Amino acid sequence: MQPYRDPLVLGPLFRDEEQAGARATATVRPDGSGAPGGPAGPGRPHGPHGPHGLGALGALGARGGAGTPGSSPDHPRGRRGSAEPDTLRQAAVHAAIPRPAGPAMAAPAAPRTLPAVLDPELTERPARACSGWWALLTAALATAGAAVLPRFEELRPSTSPTEAWPLAAVVCCALLTLAALCGLRRGRAGQAWSLTLFGRYRGTIRRTGLLWSNPLPRHTRVDVRLRHWRSEPLCVVDSEGTALRAVVLVVWRVRDTARALLAVDDHTAYLSGQVESATARVLSRMPADSFGPEAAEPETLRDTEAVGDELTRLLAAECKAVGVEVFSARPLHVEYAPEVAAAMQRRRVASIDARHRDSVLTSVLDAVDDTVHRMSDRGLVSLDDYERKALVKDLTVAFYTARGPAADAR
Repeated sequence: MQPYRDPLVLGPLFRDEEQAGARATATVRPDGSGAPGGPAGPGRPHGPHGPHGLGALGALGARGGAGTPGSSPDHPRGRRGSAEPDTLRQAAVHAAIPRPAGPAMAAPAAPRTLPAVLDPELTERPARACSGWWALLTAALATAGAAVLPRFEELRPSTSPTEAWPLAAVVCCALLTLAALCGLRRGRAGQAWSLTLFGRYRGTIRRTGLLWSNPLPRHTRVDVRLRHWRSEPLCVVDSEGTALRAVVLVVWRVRDTARALLAVDDHTAYLSGQVESATARVLSRMPADSFGPEAAEPETLRDTEAVGDELTRLLAAECKAVGVEVFSARPLHVEYAPEVAAAMQRRRVASIDARHRDSVLTSVLDAVDDTVHRMSDRGLVSLDDYERKALVKDLTVAFYTARGPAADAR
């Protein structure tokens, strides 16, 4: 029987079941026999390949090292066969040992916002209402009946139904007239009536004109027109910690009257607080100005379109839960706080002056280089290194002196 000549790569066979391989490796004897320590039971799972996992590997090593013809230490095949079981066992042990898992990269936490719906039952729905002219007609008929009936029948209290019905009819007509008149409402364009009865929401009326609704619920008028709100100067800081003053203009309206009235105490005060919070969060992500080179300038708060879009998105997500729809939120003024305005103005002027000097110097050097090359190419002058340096110096001074005041004047 031929011994094993090439070591087997058993690592991939054990990687999928590292835990089972680690338990089975503990039963291998130090002498390399590889016999299992005991039968596998419910508490001791088999190796990666059943009951003959690493035990079969040890038996394979014993067979290749001692029980195979030609495996004596003096025989070359024997020496190779005796070394192969150790290599196989080492590969199996390294593959079976569980590797420590690296630190998991924590995913960036998503910004927490209010859910779109706080209470599924608190959603605007239409309330029952009819034209108010029907109510006026009913009230007129009831009033006429109550006025005509006493002329034909005597109104007196009595226990007999035949004698008491005129009085009961007059009372019913009076109650009907009262209900018809008390339920009259005038619906205006851009306004709605929200109805609540004993603290429970009963619906919203968005009809216009003369209408009639149940007089028992409480009627609250809500303005659903498009409105704009200009904030006071808000104290915020940019990404560099510089104090700023920002004024924001918000265009909004009440979309869901039930949430605007019942989901929050005061939706206008809630909107004001959310504008201040969203402005502080958005403006703190970017610097107010960049004083570096123009090519390397990052995004700043001077990009009002990007700042306004981000502010609108964040504010609309926060106000959706209370029935307020935000169409746009744009910064009107973003300026430095009075205590740092003078210092930042000097810094900005210095940055503009440095950029101006750099651009002027670049144009002067280009002009000098072009002049020297054109004079040399046409053979007008023959200059050595010393004379070339002197000419470049004189031309630079002349061009810079001529362009500097002109550029400053512009």
